[in-house]
Amino acid sequence: MTVSTVLLLASIGVISLFCQWLAWRVRVPAILFLLGGGIVAGPVTGFLDPEAVFGDLLFPLISLAVAVILFEGSLTLKFRDIKGHGRMVRRLIPVGSIVTCTLGTLAAHWALGLSWEIALLFGAIAVVTGPTVIAPLLRSVRPASRLANILRWESIIIDPVGALLAVLVFEGIVSWGQGNVFEHSLYIFATTIFTGLLLGAGAGWLNGIALRKHLVPQYLHNAGTLTFMLGVYALSNEVAHESGLLTVTVMGMWMANMKQVPIENILEFKESLSVLLISALFIILAARVEFTAIAELGWGLAGVLGVLIFLARPASIFLSGIGTSLTWRDKLFLSWIAPRGIVAAAVSALFAFQLEKIGYEGASVLVPLVFIVIITTVTLQSLTARPIARLLKVMEPANYGFLILGANPVARQIGAALKKLDVPVMLTDTNWENIRQARMENLTVYFGNPTSQHASTHLDLTGVGNLLVISPYKHLNTLATYHFLDWFGSGNVYSLFDGDQDQKARYQTAGKIQETRGLFGDTSYPQLASLVSQGYTVKTTQISDAFSYGDFREIYGQKAKLLFTVDPRGHIEAVRSPAPAKIEKGWTLVSLVPPQPAKERTEKAQDEAGKGSRSAPA
Repeated sequence: MTVSTVLLLASIGVISLFCQWLAWRVRVPAILFLLGGGIVAGPVTGFLDPEAVFGDLLFPLISLAVAVILFEGSLTLKFRDIKGHGRMVRRLIPVGSIVTCTLGTLAAHWALGLSWEIALLFGAIAVVTGPTVIAPLLRSVRPASRLANILRWESIIIDPVGALLAVLVFEGIVSWGQGNVFEHSLYIFATTIFTGLLLGAGAGWLNGIALRKHLVPQYLHNAGTLTFMLGVYALSNEVAHESGLLTVTVMGMWMANMKQVPIENILEFKESLSVLLISALFIILAARVEFTAIAELGWGLAGVLGVLIFLARPASIFLSGIGTSLTWRDKLFLSWIAPRGIVAAAVSALFAFQLEKIGYEGASVLVPLVFIVIITTVTLQSLTARPIARLLKVMEPANYGFLILGANPVARQIGAALKKLDVPVMLTDTNWENIRQARMENLTVYFGNPTSQHASTHLDLTGVGNLLVISPYKHLNTLATYHFLDWFGSGNVYSLFDGDQDQKARYQTAGKIQETRGLFGDTSYPQLASLVSQGYTVKTTQISDAFSYGDFREIYGQKAKLLFTVDPRGHIEAVRSPAPAKIEKGWTLVSLVPPQPAKERTEKAQDEAGKGSRSAPA
């Protein structure tokens, strides 16, 4: 039966959506199901033939999609982030890139008989891991925070850096092949690099200035930046053959490191676009994979995989870890985690096509080889990372910490009190002034929407397994509640009473949302904010034989609002009713108490101290 092109195009979107949903449900990298969906739609059933659907537009579209993905990745590459995340990350980027590229090149040449040029390009592509595969794996495994941070920041930084390395190798291969003598090849390569650096830096500066000085209206920031970037990409390719990818990478890096350039909204838009492009791109690329091409690789393929997994990665980690505080257990776990992602797949397909056009034999092997590396590393490491982390005893303890939606004065006082109890806590807000104040109070923060794709990559929730919704943003509160109910599970998401008595009747709020309500005893955010504005403060009180819960109530009266209880075993619980049924010796209370007159406050503090209590303002 002949299938219409419209149905095929729509099917790509439906398949990619189903694969993303399935990955979300089982909490594994989506790339695994996207590859499987593309292979089933392509070589297994023959339903999707990308060449027949797109014709001559296939690789121009792929190249534009790769340009968007690389630009979005390079927008996150801030030099201050590289400096601020430890010696291990700073070493791992150059050392890991050199070791992986070298060993991958040698393995591909000797085990598979590839030419040195193709082998070198494969080695460069094999460097890239990427946050799209690392982030969901870390959420599932929950390794110790120091290991999670190393893997997270390595993936964020190595994504554009590794892609840039692959682009440079590709440019070198093309320029060498176009010249009859060494000097001419070197000239072409230098021209390509110079064009990419100059045009990329110039375009990044120009776009950054336009955004900073508001020369472009707000509603055109996203679409204008995307269109301008694609135009610069095409222009760069016209000026110097295949220099466009280098240009957009440099452009993104330049904008990321300019001061006072509002790239947050652009990043969020690009992330949504990248998810769509990544999903469709994987379906299309996987549908082009031929089983016969994989079979032709023979047993040499196993040798290449063995070198990358069991030799290159451990060598990179142990060499980079010299002189650090990492234990051998830490290094072994890091040595096992290096799944490859979307950039490797997209770049390999694009470069293979370009090299085949100019007559490089063996370039077609690049695509099935990289895809097998992706499938093997993602599948193997996703399935085994958790038991290996448990075996090596590098898993994070139970997620008893709190993510607080809101960095307003109420949330900041609560966060400070939890921090004093050594409870992991992070505040998130879309209001920069609130975030600035929280930073000044030495609280860990995330600026932005915690439900965004950017947050899924950059929001470090190691040790955090609960959400407290303490913000006035009703729409964001609802989004965050749904998002983290799926992430943390029911019973670990707490929200304040809405305060709108008619809301249920008007909107029929879903049962899941209603189940989270009741934080701090059916208190609304306006009520909490009002109490804090009246001088109420958060205090931590130890209950003992000399100072009972009855004494606490006698001193502070019913005006004190109980927020958290910590039992003698150290288990902290957010209060969802006026008070737990039983509070005895050894318990710790975190409460919001009214201000006291100076004289009365001194007398009561002395009385409290005489009874053996320990009370400290947050």
